[in-house]
Amino acid sequence: FSPSFVSQIERGQASPSISSLERLAQALGVTLGEFFRPVATARVTRLGERAELTSAWSHAQIEALGPTGPGRALEPMMITLAPGGQSGGRPYSHGGDEFAFVFEGTVRLTLDAEVHDLARGDAATFPAEIPHRWENAGPEPARIVVVSAH
Repeated sequence: FSPSFVSQIERGQASPSISSLERLAQALGVTLGEFFRPVATARVTRLGERAELTSAWSHAQIEALGPTGPGRALEPMMITLAPGGQSGGRPYSHGGDEFAFVFEGTVRLTLDAEVHDLARGDAATFPAEIPHRWENAGPEPARIVVVSAH
């Protein structure tokens, strides 16, 4: 990314996609969850205490469902995709494994060249090194619980 684009993100003048955030995190040597403020040693994360990030470009909101930061093996988050929302313009990959559960709505998960339409109650587990992309092609918002393991 150009320095001016990164500066625009820092000042809230640009809204990166989820995949752009993943790439920035990789470049910084951190995980996507580490963009959220760390929650010390809390084991309970209350609804009103969740750190959240909204991406206008992706039409998505990400909420941390638990503690994040260095040394965390799991990073649970809730991703809400508005109709037409997506994790990025193209599939992306990162380290570790991912588990996802469709909590509400329907989503399209692209894993490399395979496309899977998932509905409420469906789940997927895959190595995150496989290029992947989330998309809400439905008329209602979709909520996915995603747990990344590192």
